[in-house]
Amino acid sequence: MKFGRISVALICGLLLAGLAAAGEGEKSLNLYTGAVSIESKHLRHGFVPDGNVDKAEWKKAPWIRFNTNYLGTEEYREVETEVASLWTKDHIYFAYRAHYTTLNTYEGEDAAQERWKLWERDVVEVFLNPRPKDMHRYYQFEVAPNNQWLDLDIDLDRKPFPNAAWDSGWDHATRVDEKSKIWTCEFRIPLASMKVAGIRPGETWRLNFYRMDGKEEGAKPRHLMSWSPIAPPHNGYHTPQYFGTVRFVK
Repeated sequence: MKFGRISVALICGLLLAGLAAAGEGEKSLNLYTGAVSIESKHLRHGFVPDGNVDKAEWKKAPWIRFNTNYLGTEEYREVETEVASLWTKDHIYFAYRAHYTTLNTYEGEDAAQERWKLWERDVVEVFLNPRPKDMHRYYQFEVAPNNQWLDLDIDLDRKPFPNAAWDSGWDHATRVDEKSKIWTCEFRIPLASMKVAGIRPGETWRLNFYRMDGKEEGAKPRHLMSWSPIAPPHNGYHTPQYFGTVRFVK
């Protein structure tokens, strides 16, 4: 009987711990205030990115657009950004179409090598959280017009919070149309790199799209843009409570 009482107590304790953990997860979900959403369409067969966002696969995807600063208080129509997403059993894809006036990139560097502080020049970014209950853990992907890149594993409870040594093994490619003043980009991110076994239709993740455009960091004009606005006093990009939603559909 003593062994039975201990077992019951242990089971009850585990159940209570599980309920507490579930409550914390629901509490985290309730902290999200980002109201924007995007649909990611399923693809039976994937493809290797080449920077061409006019290919047939992207014509099936719903596109969203944004052209305001990260606070949502100022509009930059001349540098409007369009984004779409697709998914397969092994990857999630993103496409960007970025209007520009001039390009600001790091020149004379090897685009095959990861570039720290890439965000100080022109880039498009996605901050992606496949496990929304854990608000402080997500992944950062960014690419410049010349295909320089940076990927980071983010844990806001860790110091320093970005893990720059992490390598997702992702694919990305860009193109620049100087005549139309548009540069385009495609991402292909392996689900396994984010410890995701697969995606189910109807599932939702949290994410935000960003773009930096213009002169060097601190110079004018400098456009710091966000799809889901970030409300003051939170003025940094690493504010996951403002992430929007991506919903995966067939």
